[in-house]
Amino acid sequence: MKLVAGASRSKPIRVLITAPKFIIGGHNQQAADLIQNLRRTHGIQAELQPTDPPLPRPLQFLYRNKLTRPVVRLSLYTLQLLLRVPRYDIVHAYSAGLWSYALATLPALFVARFYRKIFILFYADGRLTEHLATWRTAVPTMRLASVIVGASPHIRDVLEQHGLTARVIPNAVNTMVRYRARRNLRPRLMTNRLLEPLYNHPCVFRAFARVQQRYPDAELVVGNDGILRADLERLAAELGLRNCRFIGVRPIEEVPDIYDAADIYLTSPNVDCNPASILESFQAGLPVVAPRAGGIPYMIEHGRTGLVVDINDDQAMADCVIRLLEDPDLVERMTAAARAEARQYTWDHVAASWNQLYEAAARGELSSQPAASSQTTSSTIRS
Repeated sequence: MKLVAGASRSKPIRVLITAPKFIIGGHNQQAADLIQNLRRTHGIQAELQPTDPPLPRPLQFLYRNKLTRPVVRLSLYTLQLLLRVPRYDIVHAYSAGLWSYALATLPALFVARFYRKIFILFYADGRLTEHLATWRTAVPTMRLASVIVGASPHIRDVLEQHGLTARVIPNAVNTMVRYRARRNLRPRLMTNRLLEPLYNHPCVFRAFARVQQRYPDAELVVGNDGILRADLERLAAELGLRNCRFIGVRPIEEVPDIYDAADIYLTSPNVDCNPASILESFQAGLPVVAPRAGGIPYMIEHGRTGLVVDINDDQAMADCVIRLLEDPDLVERMTAAARAEARQYTWDHVAASWNQLYEAAARGELSSQPAASSQTTSSTIRS
């Protein structure tokens, strides 16, 4: 595809960002924050195109039927793309894998190519390996993008194994989260990933059960919601967990208080990319215990900015929690290093990287190799 060229621009670059707006997850908040920062600091005319557009009230019954909902949503989303894309210079798609890729990313890709617009594929999903292995259409369609960006060096490395070149621009940290210095910890644990299978909450629950054997008054706050909530509540009862609270989805203004109230952050996904919750914990001064899944080892240096265990190893996770509770020097050292690490992920850095990429694209300067600015962004992340 020939890119838009021009030595200078008299008008701001116009970017249409496709991402969920109403489906709970990391992409919706990251996209909303990116749009706000691009407008505020770089004058980019960025707008959101929801991949989950709402229906007019008289037609909302079509979304209640599981059979008609995907077809109706895809039709409405595609129609809105066809009407809106001509007004923009760049289409920037937040992309997940598997069916989400088919229903949200591909329509944006094909409509952008139909109108000969620049298409930026931003892949931010830990299921990339599964996606590329099981969907024959994945690699050929990704090759149609003007440029591919991964949210983690892990994404870049996996794509390179399939002959695809990608730049790295990470997710950004929520600056609403406030820092609290921690040293002598209380056994107050927190996790807040979507209650879905790939996040493997049973591992956290089993680890917490082990911690409660040593610290009977230990607490676990389970944030967020999802299809497994009822199953996980039953599991908590079967394990005899005490002080285990499911708080569901909370308003964003409550997020700083939730992080502030906790003393240790746990997450146990089987696959992952560049979870914003880990960055928020770094920002909050909250020590992190996480598995070696996907992009997490690129974010956490074991023993320096967090503690990393094998996937699904609840014994090791519990041992790490106990180590943190009994080693205040480690806590102080590690949380200070993690807070310094979080500075790389501020919106000033992340939005500037996107702005540089947009400008290069608008000038027709995109090539198959990442530009120096994107190299700088990725080099700050441990690989």
